[in-house]
Amino acid sequence: MTDRWGPAGFKNRVDEVLRRFVAEEADRFAAVDPLLGPVAEQLEAAVADGKRLRAAFCYWGWRAAGQPDSDALVRAAASMELVHAAAVVHDDLIDDSPLRHGRPTTHIALRTAVRDRAGADDTARALAMLVGDLLMSLAGQLFATCGLPAAYLARARPLWSVLARELIAGECLEILRTGAGPDTTASLKVIRYKTAKYTVEQPLLIGGALAGAGDRLREGYSAYGLPLGEAFQLRDDLLGLFGAPEHTGKASADDVRGHRPTALLAETWRLARDDDRERLGALLGSRDLDADGLDAVREVMCRLGAPERIEAMIGARVATALDALHDLDVPPPAAGALTALAHAATVRRS
Repeated sequence: MTDRWGPAGFKNRVDEVLRRFVAEEADRFAAVDPLLGPVAEQLEAAVADGKRLRAAFCYWGWRAAGQPDSDALVRAAASMELVHAAAVVHDDLIDDSPLRHGRPTTHIALRTAVRDRAGADDTARALAMLVGDLLMSLAGQLFATCGLPAAYLARARPLWSVLARELIAGECLEILRTGAGPDTTASLKVIRYKTAKYTVEQPLLIGGALAGAGDRLREGYSAYGLPLGEAFQLRDDLLGLFGAPEHTGKASADDVRGHRPTALLAETWRLARDDDRERLGALLGSRDLDADGLDAVREVMCRLGAPERIEAMIGARVATALDALHDLDVPPPAAGALTALAHAATVRRS
């Protein structure tokens, strides 16, 4: 792979697109009134970090259809990262998560910025919601002005409504399933809609639509993208509880304290006997959960073999994705890149 579209080179290109675009938009936003300065800062902070996997899948959806490297396509692919940034801001707000990439989440950072106001917490949460809304709007703007021909953009534009509908459906399902009886099938459905589709499948399909990919290739993208996206989130669930916070950049207790509908918790519950369920029931959803309580949850999970079950689910899904990729007739650089992305998305510490 060349330096421009190898993993590091591509990430640098996406980072530069996002930095310039969001900095310009943040400056225009702050120019409305000096009071908006802290909000504008959070727009830039929201896109400062990231693996840029969604942009990479969009890019290789384009390249796998036989199209050449393109700076305009990189800009279109970068818009996927603004969708992700918007989803992260909203997700952290919904879950009241304190950390992301080792730094205060948007609503926590804004709480500090408005700490002298009455009702600072409510104000910060409202502002964070609007930061997420603006980031989603900017995603559409960056895509529409990426520089690709209008006819190319018209092929992909309908997929944006699908992406937004499925992402929000997944978020709603997670909210509605939070605190409910653990159920692995229901958890996997949340994963599919909240993460898998907008992380892998839809970026691939959008890149393919921009490139004019045919029906068979698009079907192959879904066959590869859905199981891989699920594996990505299953890995995230494991890292959320067993990963080192210095690597994940997130608080380890979030999923347990929030009693979120993760497959890891659902599998633990399924395998547990009555005494373990009684113990877990006292800890799941506890806002006062401390380090000892978190260790107790981990102990039950490990004793029951739940992490190994999730590892097996990850492995099976990656194998399914790679089998689907093998069946596709795509250029060797694209096949190599998509194989590498499958491993990068699922074999990681953060």
